[in-house]
Amino acid sequence: MTDQNKNNDQKPTDPKGNKPPTPPKPQGRGMFGFFALMLMVLMLVMFLSSAEKGSKISYAQFETSYVQGNIKRDSVILHDNAITAIERQPEVDSNNSERAVRVPLNNASRAVVANKLDKLTDGEFESPAPSGFVNFLYMFGPVLLLVGLIWFMLARGMRAAGGGGGMIGSFGKSRHKTMTKEMTGITFKDVAGIEEAKSEVTEIIEFLKNPKRFTRLGGRIPRGVLLAGQPGCGKTLLAKAIAGEADVPFFSISGSDFVEMFVGVGASRVRDLFKQAKDSAPCIIFLDEIDAIGRRRGGGFSGGGNDEREQTLNAILVEMDGFGSGDGVIVIAATNRPDVLDPALIRPGRFDRQIMVPLPDVAGRLEILKVHAKKVKLGPNVDLEKIARGTPMFSGADLAAIINEAAISATMLDKEFIEHEDLEEARDKVKFGRANKSRVREKDENKLVAYHEAGHAVLQALLKDADPLHKVTIIPRGQSGGATFSLPEKDRMGYGLKWLHATMRVICGGRIAEAKAMDDVSSGASSDIQQVTRLARAMILEWGMSSKLGFINYAGQDTREMYIPEKDYSDDTARVIDEETRRIVDEAYADAERMLLDNWEKVEAVAQALLKYENLTADEVHKLMRGESLGRSTVADLLGSGTSGPAKGNKPAEPKPVEDGETDMPGDTVPDPA
Repeated sequence: MTDQNKNNDQKPTDPKGNKPPTPPKPQGRGMFGFFALMLMVLMLVMFLSSAEKGSKISYAQFETSYVQGNIKRDSVILHDNAITAIERQPEVDSNNSERAVRVPLNNASRAVVANKLDKLTDGEFESPAPSGFVNFLYMFGPVLLLVGLIWFMLARGMRAAGGGGGMIGSFGKSRHKTMTKEMTGITFKDVAGIEEAKSEVTEIIEFLKNPKRFTRLGGRIPRGVLLAGQPGCGKTLLAKAIAGEADVPFFSISGSDFVEMFVGVGASRVRDLFKQAKDSAPCIIFLDEIDAIGRRRGGGFSGGGNDEREQTLNAILVEMDGFGSGDGVIVIAATNRPDVLDPALIRPGRFDRQIMVPLPDVAGRLEILKVHAKKVKLGPNVDLEKIARGTPMFSGADLAAIINEAAISATMLDKEFIEHEDLEEARDKVKFGRANKSRVREKDENKLVAYHEAGHAVLQALLKDADPLHKVTIIPRGQSGGATFSLPEKDRMGYGLKWLHATMRVICGGRIAEAKAMDDVSSGASSDIQQVTRLARAMILEWGMSSKLGFINYAGQDTREMYIPEKDYSDDTARVIDEETRRIVDEAYADAERMLLDNWEKVEAVAQALLKYENLTADEVHKLMRGESLGRSTVADLLGSGTSGPAKGNKPAEPKPVEDGETDMPGDTVPDPA
């Protein structure tokens, strides 16, 4: 019988023999009950001792009743806040019914009334001494109750937050999230355009699933993998896909989650995270935005080892270095600033493998667009390949935004599906901002913008080394009053000298055209000036394209971590750099001015057409430059003839004279040379 009871007391186990965790004991309510009892006692004492019983009368009524003999002489009691007594009421009935009466007092009138009462009753009244406990409760009871209630609520919150260790103890606990395939819903099928990165990550997942396959030849698993790339390239998406593909625990945490208001908390959370990871091995730890804690130590005015961020970094270095060959824990980190990471963090043995997640090429952009297009309804005239060719230097996030913006635009126009023109407008909106079609400008301002953009467009069409012209508009978009869109023929990985010279001349064309047409200059060319100056300085400092300075880099290292800019050249060299910058820009300006003056009638034709139509395609610009007429009607002509404009809904769109391989790159917006 004893053995049977003993067996019944044992807790059931799962098929693996592990006992289920013991349920936590319920929280005790002793302190809460104690404070509730104190509150009830205080309220009872205050109620009984408040002398609030009896009918309220004035002292004059009390004195009259006392003189008439209606007040029992032995019932008069002087309290701190009232006089109480028993009054006979002979007029009510023959039984001489009695009632309790009360004369309220305050601190100012109590002494005077007490003297009158003493004379009235010849001292025949009671004045009980106040209880010290009651006075204490009156004075400090509410305060003690408030303090006790606050303490109780804080203690209860600490127990809840700390999970038994208290809120203070929870600061050192890791705040990671455990992700699974069901939680993310993302697999490698949802990741496109970064095939090389996917293949390298696939090796790691395969190692976690079948480690003996790799260790058979003596190889070991990489301890850390660093995903580096520009924002929006898909680093975090790739990590979520890893969680969806791997059948192992996936601990995800951001770099900023380690740093807290208390010193040493970040290092404690690192130790707790890696301890849990080792207990759950094989597993993956994903550190997003690791540059928040992994920056190079000793930068700027940081003192060194006492910095909280550096303590957290030291803890990560120690934990990663302490991995054994059989731990089965892989650390995957993501950052868009690999240049600022500490060298000790990215050395072999810690982050053994660095995977670059680049901007997608044409094929990659097409695959990304296809992935996102599965979630929306596309029309029959949509050409995703043309959109892919027209979006060089776009990231995966930008391409996703294009599909989403096109869907929103088609919805606002009550369309049944997304048309190609919606994608074109969404592309321009994502890259350059929304078109401000309702903005009304003065006539002179409109003329200035038209000649400015005509100067860009004509030079874009004349210079064979520049990117081909795509379209030009004077409708404000974003922060610009107009835009000239160019057409990169391919993904450009570098910049040739001929292309740079042609691009700089195109940039100068806007200011030259507006100066000749308006006999004045404006601030509208400020962005053009910035771009041409940035290109010229990059040619001199970084790319060695100056004949005087030669094949030397004067830009120095990345100085964004320093408070004082870095300068690795003398004052004489700085003077030569300024002279060369001015020479390159002046030559570009002079050549652009000569070309525009020689072709001014073409600039006039394009500018007048822009004032009339507001938008021109590349073919229309070339027609105008050849002296041909466009032969199309404006909106005003359509309204005057009674022809209605295009209605909402999906209608067959007129084919635009657009060449194959078109992309939208503004002539006055060049890629960042840095």
